[in-house]
Amino acid sequence: MSWKKPVIYISAATTVVGGSCLIKDYLGGPMYNQEEKLDDKIVIITGANTGIGFDTAREMAKRNAKVIMACRDMKKCEVSRRNIVLDTRNKYVYCRRCDLSSQESITKFVERFRKEHDKLHILINNAGVMRCPKSYTKEGIEMQLGVNHMGHFLLTNLLLDVLKKSAPSRIVNLSSAAHYAGQINMKDLNSDLAYEPNKAYSQSKLANVLFTKELANKLEGTGVNVYAVHPGIVDTEIIRHMSVLNNFFTRYLLKPFAWPFIKAPVQAAQLILYTALDPSIADASGSYIDNFKIKEASKNGRDKDLAKWLWKVSESWTKLNVT
Repeated sequence: MSWKKPVIYISAATTVVGGSCLIKDYLGGPMYNQEEKLDDKIVIITGANTGIGFDTAREMAKRNAKVIMACRDMKKCEVSRRNIVLDTRNKYVYCRRCDLSSQESITKFVERFRKEHDKLHILINNAGVMRCPKSYTKEGIEMQLGVNHMGHFLLTNLLLDVLKKSAPSRIVNLSSAAHYAGQINMKDLNSDLAYEPNKAYSQSKLANVLFTKELANKLEGTGVNVYAVHPGIVDTEIIRHMSVLNNFFTRYLLKPFAWPFIKAPVQAAQLILYTALDPSIADASGSYIDNFKIKEASKNGRDKDLAKWLWKVSESWTKLNVT
């Protein structure tokens, strides 16, 4: 019975693969199956050409939203836009240049948006960089703080009046569980004296939470709700600077075993949809959301005085109140 061993091996392999897929589906969290339609609703998603942003854009387009893909690379954005249009048959999907490492680019994006639209119902601050080598934005801000926090701080504030006019509306800031390890270095916020990629990343994600908390306070009573979200561990391009995850040993020997426990972008996008759309959290503005549940942010993330200090610094660094 020489044929029996190959059959057994194939059967075992199929079982392992099938079991891994079931584990991945389970750990990836539920699908967001509410059926809200977004006809005549306008959505902006930063970093929408790839990863979580792309799948979020596609899901919004399926619901008939007008989707603005705010991206740095227009060639990549256009390829992604075409794929979304073909998949959803929604022609109201647009590429617009917005480089979050350039405050001039952000300002130009907003100026063009205002010329083309007079409403905005959902703003998803998705784009980000993670644990990159030391570098700076065009204004000289450390890249992770500059893109992950300062860029979105400026973009959001420049769009607040449109969001208020379109209320009820929502803002979703992608943070991370890394914020629990985050510290706002008030003496060296820009990491000029010392730069450590992990600490700078965690600081930027803590800044997202503090920004969300303070913005919720400022928006109370306006009909504009804001949330911070931890999407989970997701297999996207954001890990490209993490050499430990991209060496030969990790990529070909460890990653296959870790695969069931890492979310696909489409799975992570479900939490973004929930946060942007679900009516059950309408009274929970300022919340930190993880795995479809409102969770307590870190002690630093709940520090009201720190949030106010960061807001003032962010206003100064983005020249928000300069006329």
